[in-house]
Amino acid sequence: MTSDSLALSRRRLVMAGAGGLAGAAGLPAIAAAAAPTGTDPADRDVLLVGANPGLRLFDGDDVSVFASVWQVDWSTHGTGNAVVLWHDGSVRVLSRHRELAEWLESAFVRYFPEVEGLPWPRPRVEYSPVRVDIDLRRGMHARAGDVDVRMRGVLHRRTFETDEFDLGGRVHSLSNLFAPCADAAVHVRGRRLPGSVVRGGTPQRPSSSAFLATAEIWKA
Repeated sequence: MTSDSLALSRRRLVMAGAGGLAGAAGLPAIAAAAAPTGTDPADRDVLLVGANPGLRLFDGDDVSVFASVWQVDWSTHGTGNAVVLWHDGSVRVLSRHRELAEWLESAFVRYFPEVEGLPWPRPRVEYSPVRVDIDLRRGMHARAGDVDVRMRGVLHRRTFETDEFDLGGRVHSLSNLFAPCADAAVHVRGRRLPGSVVRGGTPQRPSSSAFLATAEIWKA
């Protein structure tokens, strides 16, 4: 995603700034007031390098499913893959790497704008191999235990960068390659969970509530 000066994160642009999706879909607008930068961005340390596709599915005006998929190439808490899934008021965290997965959920995912307003109880951490296949031409497929997450139909590819991503009161720098997707689905135990992707934006700059995010770097 491009570095629009009013955007605080790729996620806020997805739902608010990238072509007016919030207004078109009747979703709550997300304020773009800048968070205070606590440190000089040039002095921040790299925390994580990898990929973090994400999606929200909607049943009418309500979020029915949220999924955050992680492919961590390096981090201060190790490497590996993880899936964080919210559905029906419960949170599941699936990974072979418990310390990494718990850190991803507690330091990142629970503070993402997508989950604001969702009930977020104590997560259930489950040991499970996680396979993540990302294709910037076509989409993504992630499998973790009985959870299957798919995105397809890449609509656009653009870069994004910000030094003002607030996670629980701590300001981070984030950069990535962002690619909104036309469609997505989540299956659990073979059953498709309810909800569908919300799309907006313009033909030149489409947006979607399902997106790939690769070449991702977090700093703090």
